[in-house]
Amino acid sequence: MQQPGPRHRRIVAVELKERPLPLRLESLGFNPDQEPFHRPDGYSVYHWLQTVSGEGRIEWGGRSETLRSGSGLLLPPGAPHRYRSADDSIWKTVYMTFSGGEAAALLASLGLAAPGLYRWEEESPLGSLLLGSLGQLEAASDPLGLEASQQAYRFLLALGTYASADAGTAVMQQLRQLEPLLAWLEANLHRPAVGLDDMAAQAGVSGRRLNTLFRSLFGLSPYAYLLRLRIRRARELLLSRPGAPLRAIAQDSGFRDVSHFIATFRRLTGDTPDRFRSGRP
Repeated sequence: MQQPGPRHRRIVAVELKERPLPLRLESLGFNPDQEPFHRPDGYSVYHWLQTVSGEGRIEWGGRSETLRSGSGLLLPPGAPHRYRSADDSIWKTVYMTFSGGEAAALLASLGLAAPGLYRWEEESPLGSLLLGSLGQLEAASDPLGLEASQQAYRFLLALGTYASADAGTAVMQQLRQLEPLLAWLEANLHRPAVGLDDMAAQAGVSGRRLNTLFRSLFGLSPYAYLLRLRIRRARELLLSRPGAPLRAIAQDSGFRDVSHFIATFRRLTGDTPDRFRSGRP
């Protein structure tokens, strides 16, 4: 009697809209026989696709590449792409889709550009990491999506550690161009006067060019990226300084006044600073 082949496995993480996570795993799956896909409008969130065995052909941004074992592609939201088996044979893949208010900043801090083609050595843990995460999440009770978020973060951290960008990935050159500015922003985000001219001067490019680079790499304007850094800092301070007044938190996070801080915090996190600090749902 013929044994059944491996099945398509997929988990979809819980989404709590009233308390959005900074990094949210949307889905994680294994496809034992990857079918062709064409997404002219891209996918709605970040999309990672990785070969387990076989080979696939993937097209994005005017490029066409073979996705072999030991490689994967990270696509930003809305990036048109298509993929299929390279030679009509079985192509096994694992994929992860994710989002979150701090996803772009996290990728930048790890040196990961999207879109970006990544490769790693055979002995790297990346080959089996997502399949291991899939098994853990299939067996776990995760009503708040916290374990799923942790698994997504764990994978991205490993990707930034063990993978190297394809030499032809132009966005990596752009990211390297911005690395000094990103470090400067981390050190100066508490200064409310930081603006586009300051950022452009630090990067050594015009304001228009800087805006183009940020939108290409992160899908955000430079100012929107800075706001997310400030909110991330505010979240850290709210938890580490539980007795500090909101005015002090706002000032140390780079906001000119507390009302702007509260409005921005709520818009980007779906929560108020006080409720976030208290842990109330």
